[in-house]
Amino acid sequence: MGESQYDAVFWDIGGVLLDLDSVRAGHRAFVGALADEYDLDAEAALEAWRDELGTHFRERDGNVFRSARAGYERAIAAMVGHEVAEDDWLPAFERATREQLEPVSETVETIRTLDGRVHQGIVSDIDTWEAERLLAQFGVASHLDRVTTSEEVGRTKPDEAMFETALDKAGIEPARALMVGDRYENDMVGASRAGIQTVAFGGSAADADPDDPAVNHRIGDPRDVLALVGIEDAG
Repeated sequence: MGESQYDAVFWDIGGVLLDLDSVRAGHRAFVGALADEYDLDAEAALEAWRDELGTHFRERDGNVFRSARAGYERAIAAMVGHEVAEDDWLPAFERATREQLEPVSETVETIRTLDGRVHQGIVSDIDTWEAERLLAQFGVASHLDRVTTSEEVGRTKPDEAMFETALDKAGIEPARALMVGDRYENDMVGASRAGIQTVAFGGSAADADPDDPAVNHRIGDPRDVLALVGIEDAG
C-alpha cells in the first residue's frame, strides 16, 4: 500500500453503486403488476407513472428535498385514477424492485476492500428508507461508516449542505476526501464547491470537458479508486 492523500471516500448510489437500468426494470415490473391488478394497459400505465413521477420531481423548489415515496404514491394515483393506501402498494413495490435491482458489482467489491482503510460514506439524493434497503440488499451496509441522504439533510445535491453534512460525520478536511459520482452538476460541481476532490464515473460526469476543474479524476472502473487511496492490489 502506498501513502495516500485521501482519508475518506464518498459514494453516490444511483449510477455508481446501483445499476440504473435495473431501476427502470424494477419500476416496469411493479407497474406491470399493478396494471394487472387494476386491469390497466401496461404501457399506458407505465407512461402515466413516468410522467407523474417526473412532474413530482420537476416541481421541487430548487434543491429542496422531495420524497420519492410521495412521488410513487402520486404516480400510482395517476395510473389507477384514485389514491391507493401505502399498505396496499409498498410491499408489492419493494418485492418487485428487490427482484430486479442490481448493484454495480465492481463498486461493491471496492467498498468491501476499502473497509477499515478509509472512512466510507454515502452521499445520495434518496429517501433514507430506500437507501437503507439497497445498502442491505447489496451487502455493503456493514462496510460503510456513515450514510447521508437528501431526506436527512432536507436538500439535494449540488447543495453544499449535503457534502458538509457528510464531512462533519467523517471528521475529515474536504481536501482529504473523494466524491465518486456520475452526475456532473450534482456530484462534480457540488462536491468541488465544498472543497472535495471529485471522481467521475460514467454519466454526465464522465462527459465533462477534459480541462474542467470540477473533475479531478476520471475512472472507467470503480476499482480504480483503490489506486487513488494508495491500494494498488485489491488482493
